[in-house]
Amino acid sequence: MEKAIKTTAILTGKTELQPDIFSFWFKNSDLETSIANTAVPWQFVMVYLKDKSKVLPRPISICEVDKKNGLFRLIFRIMGEGTKELSKMEVGEYIEILGPLGNGFLLPQKEEQYLIVGGGIGIFPLLELVKQLHGTKQIVLGYRNKDTFLVEEFQKYGQVQIATDDGSLGTQGTVIDALKNDTMSYQMIFACGPLPMLKGVKQIAKKYNIPAQISMEERMACGIGACLGCVCKSTELDPHSNVYNKRVCKDGPVFFADAIEF
Repeated sequence: MEKAIKTTAILTGKTELQPDIFSFWFKNSDLETSIANTAVPWQFVMVYLKDKSKVLPRPISICEVDKKNGLFRLIFRIMGEGTKELSKMEVGEYIEILGPLGNGFLLPQKEEQYLIVGGGIGIFPLLELVKQLHGTKQIVLGYRNKDTFLVEEFQKYGQVQIATDDGSLGTQGTVIDALKNDTMSYQMIFACGPLPMLKGVKQIAKKYNIPAQISMEERMACGIGACLGCVCKSTELDPHSNVYNKRVCKDGPVFFADAIEF
C-alpha cells in the first residue's frame, strides 16, 4: 500500500442522500500524492475536525475515487457530535485528512463470478470495489427500510438484490435471509457491514467452500495501529501483540473471513 499522507483537502461537492447521510467529494492539491490516485477499495481516511476540543480524528471509509480529476468521495452517517460537525461543512471549505490508511480488498485478476454483500453504512465503501472488480457481480444490499441510497449507482456494475428489515422493499429481513435460495456458484465473496452479517457471511463461505474477504467495522482512535483500540479476535497469533488478535486499522480493515474469530 502507498504511504499515507496528511493533507489539506477542499470540499468540492456535497449531497444529503438521506436524512443524516451525506456524500462529500474532496480534492487535495498535490495530484502526485493524491488520495484519489493512491487509494484502493476499502481503505479509509482520518478526518481532523476544526473543533479542536474534539481531539481524535474521525475514520471514514473511501466510497469512490475519480483519478482523472483527483477527487475522492466520502459518505457518512451522522453518528455523534463529530460527524454532526463534519456534516455542516460547505463547498469550498478546507479540512485536514490523513490517508489512505489500512489494507483494502485484494482484487482477483480473473473475470469470474463474485458475490458482494453490504449492510447499512458498510454499503458505502463497496461502490469503488464493484467499479474495479471485473467479472459477473451479484450485489446484495441491506437497508432498514425502503429509504435506500446508492442503489442506482450499484446497478451500473452488477445485478442488485435488496433486503430491508421491515420488508418495505425487496426481501424482508437481512442480506443473509436474501441469500437463502442462492446457488452460491461464486469464486469469491466480498462483504462489509455489521458483525452479525459478517458472521453469517463467514458461515456461508465455509459451508460452500468459497473464499471470502470481509471488512471489519470497529471504533478507531489513532488509525495507524499504535493504540490497540480497534483490535478484533483472530485465528492467528499477532506478532505485534503476541496474542490472537488483529488491529483493524493497521492489519485490516479487510481480512479473509477464516482469519477472524467471531
